Amino acid sequence: MQSNLQEDDPILTTSEVARLLGVATSTVQIWMESGAIESWKTPGGHRRTRLSLVQGLMHGDDQARSTPNPSTDKEYQPASQPGYPVGVGERSRLAALAATGLVDTDEEARFDRLVRLASMVTGSPIALISLLTSTRQWFKARVGLAARETPRDWAFCSHAILKNELFVVEDAMEDERFRTNPLVLQEPHIRFYAGVPLRDKSGQPLGTLCVIDREPRRLRAAEVQGLIDLAEIASSEIQATGRNVRN
Repeated sequence: MQSNLQEDDPILTTSEVARLLGVATSTVQIWMESGAIESWKTPGGHRRTRLSLVQGLMHGDDQARSTPNPSTDKEYQPASQPGYPVGVGERSRLAALAATGLVDTDEEARFDRLVRLASMVTGSPIALISLLTSTRQWFKARVGLAARETPRDWAFCSHAILKNELFVVEDAMEDERFRTNPLVLQEPHIRFYAGVPLRDKSGQPLGTLCVIDREPRRLRAAEVQGLIDLAEIASSEIQATGRNVRN
C-alpha cells in the first residue's frame, strides 16, 4: 500500500518542480525555504517535496498555501516592459514577496509603530513601509499619506531596492529621474525621499522603509542611522512573518 502511494505521489527535486511550474530552480528554492511550497531537507541538505503539494500550488486547491501563486498571478511575474528600473533577480524577488503573504493584509501595530518612529526620528511628515509587486507599490504601514498604494511606475522605492544602502533624493525637482513623476507634480508633492531596502532571509529586497518630505532637505548622520536601524527591525519582522501571516 505504501509503495503504491509513493508511486502515485513521487518525491520531486527542486529542478523537477521548476520544470513543472515553468520557473527558475532558484525561485523554487525560495518558495520552499519560505514555506510557500511544503518541503523537507534530505540528510545532504537538499530540498524535496511531493508531486501532490506542487499540484496543489498549480491548481489552487485546498492544499495550496494562502500566499499568492507567482506561477499564475501576474502581479508576481516580471513586467514585460516595465516603466521602472529592475534588477537581474526580479523574478526571484517577486516570488519571495509572494511567499510572505503580506501584500493586501490588514494594518498591524508592529509595522505602524515603525513608521511612526521613522517619521519622528527624521522629522519627516510622511513615512511608509512599501512593498513592490510588478504592478504597484503597496503600503503595509503609512503615516502622513492617505493613499494605500500607487502604480509601480511611480515608485521611488523601485530605485531604492536596487541599492545596498540608503537611497536618497534630496530634491526631486532637480533629479531628471523624478521631476515629472506624478507624485512630485501632484499630491503628496514629493521633494525629498530617503529609503532603505527591506530584505527577507535570503537577502531579497521586498520593499523599503522610507521617509518623504515636501521640501528639499538632507538627513543628518543621526537621522540616517535611526532610519537604517528601524529598517533592520522592519526586515526582522517581515522575516518572522513567513507564510502564516494570514492565519
